[in-house]
Order: sequence, then C-alpha cells, then structure tokens
Amino acid sequence: MIKVKGVTHWSIPVNDLEESERFYRDVVGLEYKGRLGNARMACVVAGDHNILLCQREKPVEGHAEADTGVHHSFTVEPAVLDEACKVFKEKGVTITELVYREKGFFTGRELYFLDPSGNRLELRDPTWQSGMPTPSHEEIALR
Repeated sequence: MIKVKGVTHWSIPVNDLEESERFYRDVVGLEYKGRLGNARMACVVAGDHNILLCQREKPVEGHAEADTGVHHSFTVEPAVLDEACKVFKEKGVTITELVYREKGFFTGRELYFLDPSGNRLELRDPTWQSGMPTPSHEEIALR
C-alpha cells in the first residue's frame, strides 16, 4: 500500500482561462498565483490548497456534471456565505441551491453555484446547526 502525504493541487477544467482567472480571483476571492509556463493553466490558492484552472481544448456548454454530484467545496465563515449571496446576485452568478444540512458527514449551510464554465462549486459554512434560521439565498441577499 502507498501512503499519500497530502494534496499538491487539484484541477478545474475551464472554457475561457482569462474569464475564469477573473472569476476565481475577483468574485470568489482566491489568491491568484499566475499562469504556469505553458499559459494554458493558471494557479489560484484557497487556504493551503493549490487549484489549477485548466483551459479546455473545446468549450463545454452547460453543466457537464449536472447529474453526477461532482463539485468543489470551499469552507467559509458565516458572514462570508451571507456576503456571497449578495455579491453573486449583483454579479449575476447562478446560484443553484442553498442547503441546510442537518445530518451526514459535512453538516452546515451549503451554497451551490456555477462558475462561468458551468462547474458546480460550493461555499460551506460548517457552523450552522439544526434549529438555527433557514432563510433562502434571496432573503439573505436582501439583508
């Protein structure tokens, strides 16, 4: 058996690298490290995780993994998830759902949204617990 020490990076396929660099840096707020040598990939950082945005050969229309559950999740503070509801509404980011998960491995509030290439992403507030308020993302955006 092999023993993995950690994660070096994970990758997200994107239709338009420049558009995705702006989205992940300016909307999602990830640290932008720059393009890799071949300029078909760019590195952004979330906490201590490197994420490569990889230009697709051919753009994909819509959400390719719509029925598979494939997505990438970022842990955030409660106020950040609230702010995301407002920012996403202002910037026209598609929010697919806000889930209040009481049971399971990852509990808390989960805000699912799409990046410009149709990749499903999640912002997760692990502090939410059963019995706490459950406003919709629309209601949160109006606060």
